[in-house]
Amino acid sequence: MKDPLVPMHPDAIETYEVLEGEMEFYIHNQWVAAKKGDHLPVPKGVTHCFRNPSPTTVRVLNTHQPALKMEDYFEDVCKVLDKVTDQRRKRFRMSPRAMLYMSVLMNTYRAEIIARNPPDVAIKVLGWVAKVLGIKY
Repeated sequence: MKDPLVPMHPDAIETYEVLEGEMEFYIHNQWVAAKKGDHLPVPKGVTHCFRNPSPTTVRVLNTHQPALKMEDYFEDVCKVLDKVTDQRRKRFRMSPRAMLYMSVLMNTYRAEIIARNPPDVAIKVLGWVAKVLGIKY
């Protein structure tokens, strides 16, 4: 499997606590399985992401310390997803249009989250292109 899309938080520690089900977390360039009761910290500057490998529901408590503007970031992620999701199929696909919107979002919240894969420079360039095209979320 190729590397997933991964960000990092330059000034915050992120933690995950699995409350129900099982998850997989990509931390320090490897996938780690976690089950109910597991607690995983992600230090500042470490790339990471997560996935649910099964069709079952998973509940996870996710924190950022300090929180900075992460609540606003997640609210804006929902706005972007609403704009770029195929409403007929209720599916999200990382299309060129979605990449432009996500780049605007990522450039807005640089103090909170920075892309590592794809490289941050690509996010900056796509964000500039989106700005020239007048794309806003």
